[in-house]
Amino acid sequence: MDSGKLLILVATMTGTALMAAEDIAEYCNENNLDTDIIEIDNADVDILINANNPVLICSSTYGQGDVPDSAQDFYNKLKELSPDLSHIRYALFGLGDMTYRDTFAYGGKKFSDLLDSLNATKIGDPFYHDASDGSLPEEVALEWFTKNIKEQL
Repeated sequence: MDSGKLLILVATMTGTALMAAEDIAEYCNENNLDTDIIEIDNADVDILINANNPVLICSSTYGQGDVPDSAQDFYNKLKELSPDLSHIRYALFGLGDMTYRDTFAYGGKKFSDLLDSLNATKIGDPFYHDASDGSLPEEVALEWFTKNIKEQL
C-alpha cells in the first residue's frame, strides 16, 4: 500500500456495515494507509464525484433488496446525475442474508452495478457476506480486504 488515502463510504441500517468498515480502517491505519469513513446518510454525492483516491463501499441490504434507507437519497441522486466516474477505483463489501435468496446482498450489488454503469473501475472482486452462515461480517471483511484488495490500492 502506498501513502494515499482510502475513502470508505458506509450504507447501513443497524451499524453492522459500519463495524466492518471500522475494522478495515483500523487495519489500514496500522499499515500506513489513511482512511476517511463517511456514512452515506451524511454525505453528498460530490464526495464520490470529486474523489481522488480509491473508494471502498460497505453496504448492507434492506427490505426487498434495497440499499439502506439512509443511503437511498445518495444512491438516487447519483443515479439521476449519472456523472462519469471513470477516475474512480472502488472495492465493494456487501452484506446480505441468504435466507432472502432472491434479493441476497442487493444493496451492495446495486451500488456495484451503478458504479460500473458510471465507468468506475472495480478493485478486485466484490464480496458479499451471508449473515446466515454464522460468521461475523467484520472478521470476514478484514480477511477479504487483506487477501484481495490491499495490494491493489
